[in-house]
Amino acid sequence: MVTAAQPLTLRKAGTSRKAGTPRAAAVRYLGPNWYASVMGTAIVATAGAGLPGHVLGLRTACTAVWALSFTMLLALLAARALHWTYHRDQARAHLLDPAMAPFYGCLSMALLAVGGGALVVGQAWIGTRTAVVLDFVLFGAGTAIGLVAAVAVPYLMVVRHRIEPGQASPVWLLPLVAPMVSAALGPLLIPHLPAGQPRETLLLACVAMFGLSLLAVFVMMPVILARLITTGPLPLALTPALFLVLGPLGQSTTAVGKFADFAPGVVPAPYEQGFGTLAVLYGVPVMGFALLWLGLATAMVLRARRRGMGFAMTWWAFTFPVGTCVTGAEALARHTGLVAFEVLAVALYVLLVAAWSVAAVRTARGLVSGELLAAPR
Repeated sequence: MVTAAQPLTLRKAGTSRKAGTPRAAAVRYLGPNWYASVMGTAIVATAGAGLPGHVLGLRTACTAVWALSFTMLLALLAARALHWTYHRDQARAHLLDPAMAPFYGCLSMALLAVGGGALVVGQAWIGTRTAVVLDFVLFGAGTAIGLVAAVAVPYLMVVRHRIEPGQASPVWLLPLVAPMVSAALGPLLIPHLPAGQPRETLLLACVAMFGLSLLAVFVMMPVILARLITTGPLPLALTPALFLVLGPLGQSTTAVGKFADFAPGVVPAPYEQGFGTLAVLYGVPVMGFALLWLGLATAMVLRARRRGMGFAMTWWAFTFPVGTCVTGAEALARHTGLVAFEVLAVALYVLLVAAWSVAAVRTARGLVSGELLAAPR
């Protein structure tokens, strides 16, 4: 259905006693990984809005894409509410499945991405006041869920999941990256808070979430790399998940850029210059590694495609992580003034739009046919 290999817990889970209505039955196998489609759509809008230069109609197109992501979020929240209401056995099975539980981090990131998009592009259609209120609500909910997921999912992996060394996957990064998304998007709300301590508190809270997420990713990455080197390539359908490693790299570069953008007048003078220095000294080498990983992940995906890799919901991994690299390159272009980073941002955005178009069309086709909502084979 939506992951590389469906776990035994999903295959054996009993049907819910309340799943009598066709609408409820249709969402029985709808997992939290579907929130990745919302994230991937929202990042197309926000990343496009930050591109250098002026392209006629691009801003309007980005706003339309954000509106689509907002609609998708509402529909998915309703569908997932049905899932939890009528198929609690399946929902519990997802939590106890090490391949599915990490996707609960996607709920947080979907809320955050749509909320941030409301301020970046959505306010042109819904008004600034509505956009600010919407972002405050979605940022608060997304941050709370992300922090809970960052603790709860690793806890479940330690005490409830039974994991073999060869099962390590980039999917495990998802709940750990969620606080980094909060760190990157939280500064957008700073101008809408009272001056003084409220603004400084939000900025430093975002810095704390940056550190929380970054260090957690540093701890997890060696496990994932060791699995790839000692066990070999990921299963074909899971290979796109290699792109998830780009998420913490691009998002952390975006975050330090946002800190530098909003620090002046918020933190004392010695620190506001420090954030500007950090944006460049941290962002440039991390973006370099992101490009290295992009090359490696692309080579592995092409290999998997030659061996018969078909479409799965894992293809949405080609969108949001690449989008964070676009916003990271945009941040570096702002703080260095180098045309090279502007060119990089445009090139990565073209890749993002192409990947989103393919994933969106194939997902829509799978929904219409019912294949993506069918029981796992």
